[in-house]
Amino acid sequence: MLLSVFAKAFKTPDLRRKIFFTLGIMALFRFGSVIPTPGVSYGAVQRCLANVDTGGLFGLINLFSGGALLQLSVFALGIMPYITSSIIVQLLTVVIPRFETLKKEGQSGTAKLTQYTRYLTIGLAIMQTTGLIAVARTPGRLINGCTEAIIPDTSWQRIVTMIFVMTAGTSVIMWLGELITDRGVGNGMSILIFTSIAASFPGQLWSIKLSRGWATFLFIMAVGVLIVAAVVFVEQSQRRIPVQYAKKQVGRRQYGGTTTYIPIKVNQSGVIPVIFASSLLYIPSLVANFTNSQAPWAVWISTNFVQGDHPIY
Repeated sequence: MLLSVFAKAFKTPDLRRKIFFTLGIMALFRFGSVIPTPGVSYGAVQRCLANVDTGGLFGLINLFSGGALLQLSVFALGIMPYITSSIIVQLLTVVIPRFETLKKEGQSGTAKLTQYTRYLTIGLAIMQTTGLIAVARTPGRLINGCTEAIIPDTSWQRIVTMIFVMTAGTSVIMWLGELITDRGVGNGMSILIFTSIAASFPGQLWSIKLSRGWATFLFIMAVGVLIVAAVVFVEQSQRRIPVQYAKKQVGRRQYGGTTTYIPIKVNQSGVIPVIFASSLLYIPSLVANFTNSQAPWAVWISTNFVQGDHPIY
């Protein structure tokens, strides 16, 4: 059944062209995720990733970037700055009257809000890239337990170059996502998020099998399938509000009187709050890494806001 659906899709020239275009953009996105930023010691990064723990908050954000964050690649920030900017602009439409007016103006207003989102994305990318490089320039802060110098040259010229390259990479990701939305299949940003997670998630699952054995691996797989099923159930759930149309008589004929419903999704916001919360949790951890990580308040932040098994997190 599924194979026949794919076969019919590829028989349609326009749909086939869109599918191949989307796959090409996904391949280009993955290619940029493995290109190291100028100034980063690629060998040191690979040795650190192979020998130390990459969990915690940086590990979670690294999952959304397809493994590009901890490698400090050109696409290190991934799609997170754009998603955060989109959420902020949507929230500002309720607070700022100018944004609310633009939202009601239709296509022209939406285009203006999209332009503001792009500007905000660049600003957030500069801030996050600066913080990321400031953390990575000190051995052991970005990748826990790594004592090698990931950035050998810490001169201001090199740092500015890295910030410029990573920010440009974020702009390219934003452009690729919009290309998929306009000329490909599906929502571009969602496709890129899926590409990032699909690139690193299977490897992390297989590492569980290698370290814990088949029993733990199969148990986690079963729990994962149940969680996915529950998420799909909640995502597709609707509250149906019944609507009764009044009857109308024209001449000797009677029209109307039918009953229908208004479908209202149970989960209106989708996965956006989870992604936005992850972005907000990134800030206190980043501040703690800027200062003495052994200070009591920094240890408290690391324990409560970075470790995924803590109730506050």
